Amino acid sequence: MEEEFDFGFTEDPKFSVERYEEMIRNHDQYFFDAQAFENIIDYYIEKNDPAKALQVSEYARNQHPFAAVFLIKQAQLLVVTNRAGEAFAALDKAAMLEASDADIYIIRGNLYESMERNTEALENYEKALDLAEETDEILLHIAYVYQNMGDYETAITYLKLCLKQNMENQDALYELAFCYDVLDNQEESVQFYQQYIDNEPYSYAAWYNLGNAYTKLSLFEKAIDAYDYAILIKDSFASAYFNKGNALVNLEKYAEAIEVYRQTFEYEQPNADTYCAIGECYEKLEQMDEARSFYKKSVKMDPKLADAWFGIGVTLDFEERYFEALHFYKKALDLDIANADYWFAIADAEYKLGHLKEAEDAYEKVVELNPLDVDAWLDYSSIMYEQKRLVNAIEVISQAIKNNPDAAELYYRMVAYLFARGEYNEALNYLEMALASDPEKHYILFDYLPQLQENKVIIDIINRYCK
Repeated sequence: MEEEFDFGFTEDPKFSVERYEEMIRNHDQYFFDAQAFENIIDYYIEKNDPAKALQVSEYARNQHPFAAVFLIKQAQLLVVTNRAGEAFAALDKAAMLEASDADIYIIRGNLYESMERNTEALENYEKALDLAEETDEILLHIAYVYQNMGDYETAITYLKLCLKQNMENQDALYELAFCYDVLDNQEESVQFYQQYIDNEPYSYAAWYNLGNAYTKLSLFEKAIDAYDYAILIKDSFASAYFNKGNALVNLEKYAEAIEVYRQTFEYEQPNADTYCAIGECYEKLEQMDEARSFYKKSVKMDPKLADAWFGIGVTLDFEERYFEALHFYKKALDLDIANADYWFAIADAEYKLGHLKEAEDAYEKVVELNPLDVDAWLDYSSIMYEQKRLVNAIEVISQAIKNNPDAAELYYRMVAYLFARGEYNEALNYLEMALASDPEKHYILFDYLPQLQENKVIIDIINRYCK
């Protein structure tokens, strides 16, 4: 017969763990009180050893068959080890022993939430709300479920309730920002965070989210002020430095942005995105060697970062090294095949290399992906005009106007093409439309066909609108 010892008297968790491990080694049977077993289970959970924690919960259940706590612990561990069916069974048994324990409904809610069985998840969380003393995490989970259901308005209601319970719940603050983002309701977001900050002026997360909301409203100066407060409260807040850098870029303060981006390296490991952002600033400052160096660091860290490959191409393009630039543009395109900007750069480089067919194909792709890109339509038609393919050029501009009926440049270009083709009456019709749209841009016509400055009819029509 195995010896039984009662080690329930101790409150020292370390002692309980040592005695438990001794029991296992010796194949003995010691008795532990419920608190000691809880301590042992928690020790293994902290050690990230769910298998051992489960083994302890089994011993605990044998010794304390009417304690619901061990069934609840067991259910939590079964969830972690992806054994949902067994977890549900353990929770059902726990509910028979102690139906008023909120944890039963929280864990069951988590399980249903992970299975996207949203109605059942909500039912369990609502039950938990009635039973639990602290409810902010439950309210947060209810908000998650509504987000999964696409009901962001209701999610916001629960996130605000969560923050009312616990002003310091960082997850709720970030989720709230996310919901306002999805609803594209930055004004309300700003209003909420301003009120929140009135009550909680030292919340770096609230200042940070306020900065993000201002950024989305293109109020970059205000955004920078908000990020500065976030940094003042938490000077190691790398994301606030990064977003402040982005706001400075939007204000075209590239040198300042570089300094701010570099500050992130004091608080977190350099990453590909930050290197790429610094590269872009140097590119805007036309310091192409520096830009290329940072873009290269970026792709070395993350070879799948298309923007960095593209950036290398831009620096080479600037130096008129079009053939090399094309190579890097195409690497970027391989990673992001539907990026209209990449296609545009490729079209331009192919054109500069004299590859008109390839340039034309690339422009066709640009306008297919982004039919609102007026410059692309103009360049696309230009290639045809240069090859005396006037019918094609007119067709392209006609398509462009259908997609961009308010772009005066397209009408002026159409006038030039129609004149070149000898379709004078039609050209004059388009000239009237162009001038009605934007008379100031009539110089576009003369840039393209300078000889029209000698045409009295055209000058008379222009003077009528410009006066």
